Amino acid sequence: MPELSWEAVDDQAVDTARILAADAVEKVGNGHPGTAMSLAPAAYLLFQKVMRRNPADHEWIGRDRFILSAGHSSLTQYVQLYLGGEGLELDDLKALRTWGSKTPGHPEYGHTDGVEITTGPLGQGLASAVGFAYAARYERGLFDPEAAAGTSPFDHFVYVIAGDGDIQEGVTSESGPLAGHQQLGNLIAIYDSNQISIEDDTTVAFTEDVAKRYEAYGWQVLTVDWKKTGEYVEDVQALFDAIEAAKGETVKPTLIILKTIIGWPSPKKQNTGKIHGSALGAEELAAVKEVLGFDPAQTFEVKPEVLEHTRKLRDRGAAAQAEWTVGFDAWAAANPERKQLLDRILAGDLPEGVNEALPVFEAGKDVSTRAASGKVLNALGPIIPELWGGSADLAESNNTTIEGAKSFIPTEHSTHEWSGDPYGRVLHFGIREHAMGAILNGIVLHGNTRPFGGTFLIFSDYMRPAVRLAALMKAPSIFVWTHDSVALGEDGPTHQPVEQLTSLRLIPGLDVVRPADANEVAVAWRTILERREGPAGIALSRQNLPVFDRSVVAGAEGVAKGAYTLVEGSKATPDVILIGSGSEVQFAVEAAAALEAEGVAARVVSVPCQEWFEEQDAEYRESVLPAAVRARVSVEAGLALTWRPYVGDAGRSVSIEHFGASADYKTLYREFGITTEAVVAAARETIAAAAA
Repeated sequence: MPELSWEAVDDQAVDTARILAADAVEKVGNGHPGTAMSLAPAAYLLFQKVMRRNPADHEWIGRDRFILSAGHSSLTQYVQLYLGGEGLELDDLKALRTWGSKTPGHPEYGHTDGVEITTGPLGQGLASAVGFAYAARYERGLFDPEAAAGTSPFDHFVYVIAGDGDIQEGVTSESGPLAGHQQLGNLIAIYDSNQISIEDDTTVAFTEDVAKRYEAYGWQVLTVDWKKTGEYVEDVQALFDAIEAAKGETVKPTLIILKTIIGWPSPKKQNTGKIHGSALGAEELAAVKEVLGFDPAQTFEVKPEVLEHTRKLRDRGAAAQAEWTVGFDAWAAANPERKQLLDRILAGDLPEGVNEALPVFEAGKDVSTRAASGKVLNALGPIIPELWGGSADLAESNNTTIEGAKSFIPTEHSTHEWSGDPYGRVLHFGIREHAMGAILNGIVLHGNTRPFGGTFLIFSDYMRPAVRLAALMKAPSIFVWTHDSVALGEDGPTHQPVEQLTSLRLIPGLDVVRPADANEVAVAWRTILERREGPAGIALSRQNLPVFDRSVVAGAEGVAKGAYTLVEGSKATPDVILIGSGSEVQFAVEAAAALEAEGVAARVVSVPCQEWFEEQDAEYRESVLPAAVRARVSVEAGLALTWRPYVGDAGRSVSIEHFGASADYKTLYREFGITTEAVVAAARETIAAAAA
């Protein structure tokens, strides 16, 4: 076991971190100083003594990952990024939580160098860290599977600092068992058990035995109690020893329960809810400075010798990366094909042959879009090794299994249905939709592989916090949502999504893709995989849909633009435009034919993705939906809200503005008015309204 080098100047640096946290919150007048003060020794230990990272290169693939799941204590991370010379300076700490600063209230991915993930809602960081650990193992399997444990340039650790709130949130009760089940020995979480939250002592709501719970999940649980002697002693050596023991445990993730006093050493506010989420106040802050030997009259005091000491991390980090590079270069020389694969994946490029591999579906046979999606995934799987995923216990319903592939589980968890391999590519999340979303986010943020996870569209509600964070971070997670309307049928209104498509479209930066037939599915998947600027959810039908005859209607390539003219109609300027998505486009096509028979020129526009369409230039959008044509009808088996901008004042919407019922889908469509006849009637109405 390596020895911990700890000098008096390290103690000074820790105390400096406490004061900087308190000063920063005091200056802006709001924030969370207490945890940052009491966790200063732990954070300093990780950043300065434990983790392998280079302040000059936050993209180094050999780095250890750090996730501050207790994101409200953002200063825990910001102060260390400053002390280590990782891109933040003192002025950035002074600008905490203010407009345009690099130090927002919670750490934000892509905003502050060195921040691996956006952590705001509690639990998300710890849950997504499981995804980071998944990705580390899967990537090792892609690039260096034969190397002995601990010898590969792709071996590293994922470190987390979590708090009481993270442990209480339900998402970590979903992700924790998965981490244990997967035997993720590369995942090490430090749980700051200070037993204080906004409502003060957590005993009012939180008395479970966390150690026993995580042991039951299959974790190694270690306890470091800085209060055990009756006097508060920040035993850094004990924490270091626990971390080293965690690193030595290769088949279990580790939870280190660190028992601290929040706000230490604040004389009057330590161990209270008052110091959790508000400034200390001038009097108490001065008292803290006196206790620690700082000048109460000064703010943001950093002694030159302290900063000189902590910024030696730059030299140590550069040396660590140089040492790692020797091993990496040797690997690259011995594995040229894998090196090419790594370079392509890091560049975010798809391999050659994707278009050729995409299946083409012939007209004449009805195919559900979920089944088409499964065929597309299985066609792409052999040529895109970084494509991997599965389902929240709905593999057969979601069609998310890459056939013939091993499951991403330890071999001993194999069943008669699934063959396990630690480097497999089929993911099994169990009935844990929320954790699935968070884990997918962690995977895509760790590296550039493309994971996907499936469930029913109705259960996107269970995933919503993770989906929203994916959009906020512009993380290209892929969510597969099947059974996308009341047409799923007999399961009834509890399982029939009505408002979900609309509510998901309201999330900025989330692409909601609802293909109308099997060939649209193929182009939709290719487009999703080409795009890397944010997440996408693909909504797919349970019921079979007609495959359009592309020799009669437009080709499916228009899917990539979000909307396209599927049926042109008999006039260059149509009398009415029928607009739809997914399974209801067929009714628009049938309605257009009926209207044409009456002498009404009807254009059909398929809109698989409103977000992609809005990205197109004005000329293209005008060519699809000419402003001069005010007679418009939208048709979708859900709320009409997001179609209002497309149909306008004179337009009409064929929609469902209420919950569903239990019956077969044909009955539901008929009873709820999602029919060809309803579209024709709406077309007549809108033509009259536009002419009025």
